[in-house]
Amino acid sequence: MSCADAVELYLARIDARSHLNAFIEVFADEARQRARDLDTRRANGKPVGRLFGVVIGIKDVICQKGHVVTAGSKILNGYTAPYQATAVERLLAEDAIVIGNLNCDEFAMGSSNENSSYGPVLNALDESRVPGGSSGGSAVAVQAGLCLVSLGSDTGGSVRQPADFCGIQGFKPTYGRISRYGLLAYASSFDQIGIFAREARDIALLLEVMAGPDAFDSTASREPVPSYSSSIDQGGPFRIAYFRQALEHPALDPEIAQGILAHAEQLRKAGHTVEAIDFEYLDYIVPAYYVLTTAEASSNLSRYDGVKFGYRTPHPVSDLTDFYKKNRSEGFGKEVKRRIMLGTFVLSAGYYDAYYSKAQQVRQLIVDKTDLIFKDFDILLLPTSPSTAFKFGEKSQDPIEMFLADVFTVYANLAGIPGLAYPIAKHSNGMPFGVQVMSDRFHELILLQLSNRFSSNTL
Repeated sequence: MSCADAVELYLARIDARSHLNAFIEVFADEARQRARDLDTRRANGKPVGRLFGVVIGIKDVICQKGHVVTAGSKILNGYTAPYQATAVERLLAEDAIVIGNLNCDEFAMGSSNENSSYGPVLNALDESRVPGGSSGGSAVAVQAGLCLVSLGSDTGGSVRQPADFCGIQGFKPTYGRISRYGLLAYASSFDQIGIFAREARDIALLLEVMAGPDAFDSTASREPVPSYSSSIDQGGPFRIAYFRQALEHPALDPEIAQGILAHAEQLRKAGHTVEAIDFEYLDYIVPAYYVLTTAEASSNLSRYDGVKFGYRTPHPVSDLTDFYKKNRSEGFGKEVKRRIMLGTFVLSAGYYDAYYSKAQQVRQLIVDKTDLIFKDFDILLLPTSPSTAFKFGEKSQDPIEMFLADVFTVYANLAGIPGLAYPIAKHSNGMPFGVQVMSDRFHELILLQLSNRFSSNTL
């Protein structure tokens, strides 16, 4: 199959399943031209890159020069990226083909993809159910075979949770492993570009290409980048722990809990050590996460005022303050406004110490506890989500219930460690579910090795 054939195949699939609403924009002409150029280069005997002809979709929070990027928000409607994200630049340098940008919750704020200004993305396995969020379009694009792999972003589970709901693999690297340059910020000390794929091998190769230092991002790590793809069949046996409190959590679906315990037994029989340990901070994770991320969002999103770029109200204004109010009130959606107001509140003079400072202290406790855990264990195994994909509208009227859906995923972002969600079984309701595995910082390889051997194809 030529690159041109591959592009036509995916374009046909995207067109046939356009009702899923996974793509915001399809770069059809550009993808066709790039495929022709790549085919010509190969026909002429010239060297090709490691991702030659791989068709990729990117979440609508990652900049590709000359293309619209809106973070799923009305406030950035029509905004064209003037520069290229480092992650995208590195994929293109290895001859990948970007076929379009993918729908998501507005500014990556959400767990269901119901908050996009472009409308919800549908789960291809059951269109009455959410695909997860915020990277719902990226997950469904891989799930439905609309592209081979895709990029998302993960601030508190926005790659791993939709991967779990869609029955594929979702990976969040260590904070700083992949440059954030060109990623529209939600919460800068949490955000990471992540990867969706059907197989761990594909994740390994993309990570290998995108990881590494970047002069444009001071938080990008200078740690050496291993050859993930060539080492994925090695490794083990591993020392694996799971939080007893997580498997006994009242929010966790009993069938998912049993499935995870059965998976733990499978790992034991394969020669790995699996032990239950106590983690006393589980109930503090979600409150700390939402205090800190909304505070950072309040700061990051203050730049969207309608002056230099973005939405500008068509209605008459009385003064500059009224101008800002109208632009932001009309441009931002309900969930984004909720988080901006919450973040502004916890940063205000009377409440800074009571909420923001306290949440930072909790974060440090979690980091310290995590460091102790990884002195004794290689991998931490947890549920990804308390339930399988839920129905549209089921939780959207109760923000607290929606926030609590992140109870198992935000831990990795608070601690800055890598996390990988992979499918293990099907629920009696017909929907897939899986586990997430986490390791110490910059030990992504062992997660890929474990998933490569033990993930199940639930699609």
